[in-house]
Amino acid sequence: MDIVVRAGFVYFFILMLTRIVGRRELSSLEPFDLVLLVVIGDLIQQGVTQSDYSFTGLMLAAGTIAVLQTFVSWVGFRSKRASLVLDGEPIVVVQDGKFIDGNLRRERLHEDEVLESARKQGIGSLDEVAWAILETSGEITWIKSES
Repeated sequence: MDIVVRAGFVYFFILMLTRIVGRRELSSLEPFDLVLLVVIGDLIQQGVTQSDYSFTGLMLAAGTIAVLQTFVSWVGFRSKRASLVLDGEPIVVVQDGKFIDGNLRRERLHEDEVLESARKQGIGSLDEVAWAILETSGEITWIKSES
């Protein structure tokens, strides 16, 4: 039972941590970030199972996290308010070819990063853009102007 309680606490800690870190950082995985994730995973495993390397401990920890993820997903599906808290909402970062500075600051996103994303989508100038929207996944969706 101890493993189930620790797994539950760790799940909600990770959920809170990913909301604090923000979507920009989660969408661009650099080599250092990958190593950091592996290290964090190992630390979490040690905290959840301590020195219990049994199959039962594994099943309890993994099962608890799977059940909690399913429950949180269901709550987000059933409640728009919970979905906004859990997933966030898309944010407009460029409108009519101009940056929205307040939204960029809020998401800790530099103009250079937005321009890099535009270039990857084949957009040469922000004059071509009606909207650029930072999605909840961390990706930027580009909508070109009609003109």
